[in-house]
Amino acid sequence: MGHLRAVPLIVLAILGVSASQSAGRVEGQVPASKEALPADVGSIDAILGALNDVISGPAGDRDWDRMRSLFAPGARLIPIRVREDGGAEARVNTIDDYVEAAGAYFKENGFYESEIARTSESFGHVTHVFSTYESRRSPGEAPFTRGINSIQLMNDGDRWWIITVLWDTERPGEPIPAKYLP
Repeated sequence: MGHLRAVPLIVLAILGVSASQSAGRVEGQVPASKEALPADVGSIDAILGALNDVISGPAGDRDWDRMRSLFAPGARLIPIRVREDGGAEARVNTIDDYVEAAGAYFKENGFYESEIARTSESFGHVTHVFSTYESRRSPGEAPFTRGINSIQLMNDGDRWWIITVLWDTERPGEPIPAKYLP
């Protein structure tokens, strides 16, 4: 009898739907506190520009509701951290994890991220973007770091959604390849 109860879950898994979605919830979903601005989600350029706009600015609070409105339910932000042994670890964050950690930093520190180059590929409703960035503490100063954001996006027919942002930073012995630079 136990194997019969598993059948609906297997069917849902095959269809790409979790049990929590079938009950009307998405695991890790936090409803956006406001709808996305149409100008923020109407194109890939717009949504990536809005993402950089939200996280960039002088020390102080950011518009986290606007940030949440850019991301699909269950979306993740994942920085790569290099260990002392040279290996790497991914720190998987929900949007709220990121808001809590980055929000504390941004309250005390200016941070400006700008895209300097982009490559992208699309199929159907999915687009993958490699967005090369520079980060500064104030406009006009030299960047303190550069890296690449690997961003997965989806267009549902009405708007663009960010699904995942995975990033790694340039470091000695690991320069950004020329094909990802302007």
